[in-house]
Amino acid sequence: MRNEALSIQEPLLQVQNLTTEFRTDLGVVRAVDGLTLPIPRGETLGIVGESGCGKSTIGLSIMRLIPDPPGRISSGRILFEGKDLLRLSRREMRGIRGNRISMIFQEPMTSLNPVRRVGDVISEVIALHLKLSRKDAWDKAIEALDRVRIPSPAIRAKDFPHQMSGGMRQRVMIALAISCNPTLIIADEPTTALDVTIQAQILNLLNQIKEELGTSIALVTHNLGVIAENAQQVAVMYAGKLIERADTKSLFDQPLHPYTQGLMASVPRLDKGRQSGGRLKMIPGAVPNLLSLPAGCKFAERCPQTEERCRAEEPDLSTPHPDHVVRCWRYA
Repeated sequence: MRNEALSIQEPLLQVQNLTTEFRTDLGVVRAVDGLTLPIPRGETLGIVGESGCGKSTIGLSIMRLIPDPPGRISSGRILFEGKDLLRLSRREMRGIRGNRISMIFQEPMTSLNPVRRVGDVISEVIALHLKLSRKDAWDKAIEALDRVRIPSPAIRAKDFPHQMSGGMRQRVMIALAISCNPTLIIADEPTTALDVTIQAQILNLLNQIKEELGTSIALVTHNLGVIAENAQQVAVMYAGKLIERADTKSLFDQPLHPYTQGLMASVPRLDKGRQSGGRLKMIPGAVPNLLSLPAGCKFAERCPQTEERCRAEEPDLSTPHPDHVVRCWRYA
């Protein structure tokens, strides 16, 4: 029933044939190449892959924060509640960014202004989007800090970032993201550089906020354990391409793409440690240079199931099972 509902329900945001590229002295790098990806309403979509696969660029493209130069969105559409974000003026986009769509950036240590109190940073965003007075915006900022479980929020709102721990700063980033009750939160590696206990608290907090506000979350991470525990759907990226997308249970129970299978096999498992001699499996080789990508499947040189066709021609996305798409010739 759930898969049928997902097929029928209109996604909150729909990325269509998106290409984001960066000009360098050596040539053009396509960080995101022809991506089509729906973000469902009221759920968490996990976006996973190795470093450099384009995960973070997807979030920055949605927010229209790609620095130009050297970057640009060269093609595609990003439909949010029926509007193409790429066709909006800068002023219209500023009304959505931080309001309807917000982003938790990767580095809480450096994302906050070191010379401004955290309450000032949050209240400024609230005053801008909700048109409130300075006092009312400040009160709302304290409410946001309270919602993310920061103790004594009225006192901590007057702190500067250097007076807070890493976990506390990450909570401030989440408070900033939820301060205007957004419809979509893009969380880019929200638990980077945090210890395991704080990671669990941050992820539980995001899930609680999703339930309270009905917010959709795009969770960008390389951590499959985080995906398994927190996402309802998963998109796997490789060399700028979407190579597999499915609901979380289907992907973990039956990964179809050889790259996804390799990722799953590289995760430590207590129940299989003895049988495998305690050794983790690894994917041989390295991610191809985005400046000189091979002609066929981008994973062909590392794939244990490569055929001649794989090196000559790139496969399109196929749908071998309902709501499960994969980019592999074995399912074309």
